[in-house]
Amino acid sequence: MNLIEVFLIALSMAMDAFAVCLSAGANEQTSGPRPTFRLAFHFGLFQFLMPVLGWFAGATIERYITAYDHWIGFGLLAFVGGRMIISGLNPEADSQKNDPSRGWTLVLLSIAVSIDALAVGLSLGIVGVTIWTPAVIIGVVTGLVSWLALRLGNKLGEKFGKRMEVAGGIILVLIGVRILLAHLLG
Repeated sequence: MNLIEVFLIALSMAMDAFAVCLSAGANEQTSGPRPTFRLAFHFGLFQFLMPVLGWFAGATIERYITAYDHWIGFGLLAFVGGRMIISGLNPEADSQKNDPSRGWTLVLLSIAVSIDALAVGLSLGIVGVTIWTPAVIIGVVTGLVSWLALRLGNKLGEKFGKRMEVAGGIILVLIGVRILLAHLLG
């Protein structure tokens, strides 16, 4: 596997993180450098770790994970997206509680956008590709793409306010539905 193929895999895997960060960027709590760094760093870190875990796990856990990984991704994204929708529709909502760059919300989003990376790591292990270079490239690309999406989401959030937070929540729920349907129908 050459570097161009690895880079294309990394870009395709970063698209879920891009969409989530675009949505999360609309939240006023993610407008500073610290929350932007936290989200981009954690998304990149999880996208690095998951292929490594998949590669090491091999076929031993693959049969257990594939039975419900799509449900986990859907549930996590629907939960966080639902919270964003409720916060955006309720002008009195405490947005600090819904900061996607902190606590369990950050962990849940990081897992949700990187769960498919387990399968990629497993696949790379099956075809005999050493995991370290692809994992680093996937992590770095995802971190950079996430940072760009957060900055763009911040600008959209400034322009459209709470409406963008509602739209972002809807996007997260739709990404979860897409993950679920892709596994159930395809």
